[in-house]
Amino acid sequence: MSSCPARWPTPKLPSSERVRDVAYIALGSNLGQREVFLAEARRAIAGLAHTRVLGQTEAEETAPIGPVAQGPFLNQMVAIETELSPHDLLAALKEIEQAAGRVRTTRWGPRTLDLDIVLFEKQSVREPELTVPHPELSNRSFWLRELAILRNERLG
Repeated sequence: MSSCPARWPTPKLPSSERVRDVAYIALGSNLGQREVFLAEARRAIAGLAHTRVLGQTEAEETAPIGPVAQGPFLNQMVAIETELSPHDLLAALKEIEQAAGRVRTTRWGPRTLDLDIVLFEKQSVREPELTVPHPELSNRSFWLRELAILRNERLG
């Protein structure tokens, strides 16, 4: 993953049209050097244009979700402040996943890196390729717990 560019492309929106918002991104890995994949993903997210990391939870091991037999996941969540739109952020996260060797073959299958937009504070999206808040949020207790930790840290 060290081939990731330090900065991702800047959206082509004038600064007056950008919305500054807080987004929460779930990071997960259950293949290879899981800790390394999460660390590289955090660095890449911190390098996104018009974005700064506000906080991160501790990594925790969780059982996989879904019908595919696989090893446990190492998960954590980061809070970012960003001017990227939900679609631009999703595109950047997919590039980060690809740089980590992510191959999309089996739904809910094992992966080197999984990056999910869990929530934006001010924006929501309901489209076939992107739904924010994430449709599985209420089904993942570790996401709810991590989100509460980051929101409490942010709001004091």
